[in-house]
Amino acid sequence: MRILTGVQPSGQLHWGNYFGAMKPIIDTQAQGETFVFVAQYHALTTVHDAAALRQATRDVALDFLACGLDPAKACLFRQADVPEVHELAWLLSVVTPMGLLERCHSYKDKLARGLPASHGLFAYPVLMAADILLYQSDEVPVGRDQKQHVEVTRDIAAKFNQTFGEVFKLPQPRIAETVAVIPGLDGQKMSKSYGNTIGLFDDPKEVKAKIMRIATDSTPLEAPKDPDACRVFALYRLFADEAETEAMRQNYLRGGYGYGHAKKALFEIYQRKMAPFRERRAALAAHPEEVEAALRAGAERARAVARQTLAAARRAVGLD
Repeated sequence: MRILTGVQPSGQLHWGNYFGAMKPIIDTQAQGETFVFVAQYHALTTVHDAAALRQATRDVALDFLACGLDPAKACLFRQADVPEVHELAWLLSVVTPMGLLERCHSYKDKLARGLPASHGLFAYPVLMAADILLYQSDEVPVGRDQKQHVEVTRDIAAKFNQTFGEVFKLPQPRIAETVAVIPGLDGQKMSKSYGNTIGLFDDPKEVKAKIMRIATDSTPLEAPKDPDACRVFALYRLFADEAETEAMRQNYLRGGYGYGHAKKALFEIYQRKMAPFRERRAALAAHPEEVEAALRAGAERARAVARQTLAAARRAVGLD
């Protein structure tokens, strides 16, 4: 089984990135062939600062390695190091219906938030499909709100196969329902676009300040509270094990436990769980040549697969 995920270097990675995309694939990296790429071309739809893109690309790689991605088990690479993705994107685009792209939620959402309607933004799902299909991926871990991207990929692959012959597998979305949507500080999905994130490796003082700003209701301290309606609890349970989660749930239900207590507990468990990752990241940052070596080795492995897939697609359409 081949599993693939990509993360945009469009800014500092946050808790939503970690629990929504990074941790699921790190936890399962030994279950099959795991491909993880830094999605630089996708980031270009919003990042137009070359230095910022370079730095964010390095940071994404550092963050993945610090959090436990093992280059001996997983293939970590930069999207830009596998140029075959662009030719495949064009081959897929010639069979992709305009209406399919026009219906994509992500495009409409970005337009609603004021992003310019560029071709890159509109054709984003075709490049994403190329990313997935180039490696003949079986599963793609995504949040529930991104399931449509995999469905669009399946539609494009099916259209290509129908038109030119069987070339691509139809990938399946892998959705961990317990972490399908990570709440931000304001209750919306945690996203850089909404400015409601907590950085994965933020300074602890900044993390604590952000946690204390999480919006809660006005239930008095002494009254019982509904843990399932509280975003502080939703974030706490991401870090906690089963026993810790249940203990926190009982604190809410018993009463006499305020949101301030819950926020303090959230900060403490974050500190405890992230400490080893911080140490590992600092060690890696001191030896950037090791990170670069992992990325280059990953690109070689990725290109070996990409060339085979692209060759099959070229034969199918008559470009061999």
